[in-house]
Amino acid sequence: MTLSAIVLTHNSQDTLDTCLSSLEFANELLVIDDLSTDNTPTIAKRHHAKVIPHPLTDFAAQRNFALKQATCNWVLFVDSDESVPPTLAKQILKAIKSTNINGYYLKRQDIFLNKTLRHGETSQVRLLRLAKKSAGTWQRPVHEFWHIKGQTSTLTHPLLHQRNLSFSQFIDRLNHYTDLDAKALLAENKPFSYFDLLLKPLGKFVYNYFVLLGFLDGFPGFIMAFSMSLHSLIVRIKLYEHASA
Repeated sequence: MTLSAIVLTHNSQDTLDTCLSSLEFANELLVIDDLSTDNTPTIAKRHHAKVIPHPLTDFAAQRNFALKQATCNWVLFVDSDESVPPTLAKQILKAIKSTNINGYYLKRQDIFLNKTLRHGETSQVRLLRLAKKSAGTWQRPVHEFWHIKGQTSTLTHPLLHQRNLSFSQFIDRLNHYTDLDAKALLAENKPFSYFDLLLKPLGKFVYNYFVLLGFLDGFPGFIMAFSMSLHSLIVRIKLYEHASA
């Protein structure tokens, strides 16, 4: 079995070196670059990755484009701020020898404000990122998911997710993702409602900080719960803008 590792990038120079260094075990390394203006392409080529410039319209479309570029039997998707530790790499190489499993969910361990988050919603993330190339396609423009036909399983060792965003970068990313989220909800016929506006952001904070024990992660746990609540609130405000336009 052969493995293509795929990384989507856009001005990812701060994290890409660590990411690509962790993917040296793959047979093929592809970087699908959303027209970066920094040193992202140079760093990718330094790691002998094949760099394919391709403007991003939505995330599912970008990942499906990337799938078509892969030449190996199996494909692993890793974000540019994630890395694969050696224990997971070894498990992946063993997993792709399976004949009856078409895809694998990966756990993800978040590192935020220099602290590993062990509670809250992020500690429970499971992402289908490893699958046979022909097993399915990506769906939804944001918070996209890989729809795989056939049997799936979950690997035990986690991806590492290093959230090193400045406040300005956080605000820019928040604005971008809430735009995409609002448009996706409209496309799914989920319009604005005052009920969602009043209860979902508050519910998101309570769920992360209290129910899932985010407070045990200290100040980083509070900020993570607050940012998820803020994201939910801004999406509802943007839905209202669309509804009243």
